[in-house]
Amino acid sequence: MKKCSKTKFCDVARLSVAPMMDWTDRHCRYLHRLLSRNALLYTEMVTSPALVRGGALHLLDHHPAEHPVALQLGGSDPEELAQAARLGVAAGYDEINLNVGCPSDRVQSGTFGAVLMRQPALVAECVAAMRAAVDVEVTVKCRIGVDEQNPEEVLPEFLSRVGAAGCGRFIIHARKAWLQGLSPKENREIPPLDHDLVLRMKGMFGGLHLSINGGITDLEQARHFLDAGLDGVMVGRAAYHQPADILCQADRLIWGQGADSDPVDVVGRMQDYITEHLAQGGRLHQVTRHMLGLFAGTPGARQWRRILSEGASREGADFGLVRHALDAVLEARAQVVA
Repeated sequence: MKKCSKTKFCDVARLSVAPMMDWTDRHCRYLHRLLSRNALLYTEMVTSPALVRGGALHLLDHHPAEHPVALQLGGSDPEELAQAARLGVAAGYDEINLNVGCPSDRVQSGTFGAVLMRQPALVAECVAAMRAAVDVEVTVKCRIGVDEQNPEEVLPEFLSRVGAAGCGRFIIHARKAWLQGLSPKENREIPPLDHDLVLRMKGMFGGLHLSINGGITDLEQARHFLDAGLDGVMVGRAAYHQPADILCQADRLIWGQGADSDPVDVVGRMQDYITEHLAQGGRLHQVTRHMLGLFAGTPGARQWRRILSEGASREGADFGLVRHALDAVLEARAQVVA
């Protein structure tokens, strides 16, 4: 089994933000990078057929400031995935990740995502093909099993086979996926978490870099898993809905580097990005929808969300609206102090 080949990059993977469809687009990732210099960011899943057969190369667009950033691919054809991986590397991505965890009907019909937990030999073929095609790390995000599978049996076999094919780093969502009867949203909440199983896998596969995903809501929890011996922690919805809580302290608490970032300062630093986006024909809400949770749990959060939610979709809305929303936050803070 191949160990994580780039020590510095594996260190970055100590904390990552999960790939989330309709959420972790390039605007979201730019914001998250301003909050944390180190956290590893992932794209939404991009299917290999869309890139190779559909020529949808715009799906690979990203800002240079996003690095380190990984491209997550969905697919099950080894040669097509290899071609898609080449396109991702040519676009500048630092890592290629294979989705073996998404349970949606659309993904199942394409014979990829969580359904591939039933075919570890095919996943191994896909990883080997991508590894041969690119010189960046190829990783896998998986579940602990699907449907009636026994995770205690299938997960070790999966890690062993796919690890032998050249994958040195896995992100394990510590829930089963139910392919029938549960929606993708329910699959993120209903199947019970088994964090202990992932910890046991680290004991069995010490040469693999294993990150844990699922149900992690704060940095204290993340540090607990790192202290317990896991190599990385991936945070999903909490990093999106309360990005400051997860990312503002991450560089200091996870990597021991520098001071915490300030959400107020980050809003100011978004001005040039937003202005450029609008100049290229974009709309304000395409960016600000990812900023709604920036002040979650703090004075002024409600006013911030209301002003942006009500105004960002209006014709002509620009950064002035963001300044207005920020003023409401600062006023609410001042009232608390007074």
